[in-house]
Amino acid sequence: MYVVLGASGNTGSIIANFLLLKGEKVRVVGRDAARLQRFVRKGAEAFTANVSDAAALADAFEGARAAYLMLPPSMTSQDYRADQERESDAIAKAVKESGLRYAVHLSSYGAHVLEGTGPIAGLHSSEQKLNAISGLNVLHLRAAYFMENNLAAIGMIHGMGIFGHALLADLKLPMIATRDIGDYAAQRLLDLNFSGKQTRELLGERDLSMTEATAVIARGIGKPDLRYVQFPYEEVQQVLLQMGIPPKTAALFIEMYKAINAGVVAPQEPRSPENTTPTSFEKFVQDVFTPAYHGKAATA
Repeated sequence: MYVVLGASGNTGSIIANFLLLKGEKVRVVGRDAARLQRFVRKGAEAFTANVSDAAALADAFEGARAAYLMLPPSMTSQDYRADQERESDAIAKAVKESGLRYAVHLSSYGAHVLEGTGPIAGLHSSEQKLNAISGLNVLHLRAAYFMENNLAAIGMIHGMGIFGHALLADLKLPMIATRDIGDYAAQRLLDLNFSGKQTRELLGERDLSMTEATAVIARGIGKPDLRYVQFPYEEVQQVLLQMGIPPKTAALFIEMYKAINAGVVAPQEPRSPENTTPTSFEKFVQDVFTPAYHGKAATA
């Protein structure tokens, strides 16, 4: 039996479907029972729980061969970091109490840094809590900047005809498609070929600057004149607030963008076949970004 936290999310859904296709027993965990039904129809067992509920999670992990662990993002959180700490406390307590022996944990590149990295600091903390559990074999996947983060620009491209963000225009970033994270995590869960406390960076197909990413998007959506504009941090923070993101959470993401721009959040592993994943940004734009831009269902 495998347990998948955040099963209805971008990575969790890939993992759950992969394991079900392999004929494995899967217990999908999520806050919304209705969103788990698509897995139940494929043979999964649904388990409704909040990731801050240690007792419920301990029940979910009971008897599991391995679990996929992650902290679900919530941009409406009044205090994102405090919520992260509550959730990682609950997950670690549940792992310990249930005697879970294997886990793959979704972390982020930059999670080696203690603080000053926005929400990534919460993943550093989560890693440390899991590393403190004796008897747990855990693989921390330090994933690169999600290609899906760029979907937030669609409204701006429609409304203003530009792609604006706080990130430096020419800073090369490792960018990864979340489906590649799901595929990698699912295979490692199936193989369970790790022991002790391990980390693995996942760096996407190649590094891209925001200028380069914007050029790929421009070709994909048929807007050759689309350009990238780096906005001042204060302006980006105002945009986040206008989107309804609470002030403390908005400030936390600005802290992350500053850490990325300063090179504090940066890969620690040299790029290799082991940490390079297959989906190119061109493929992501074709399969996900362009359909979303045109208001159609994505093919991936």
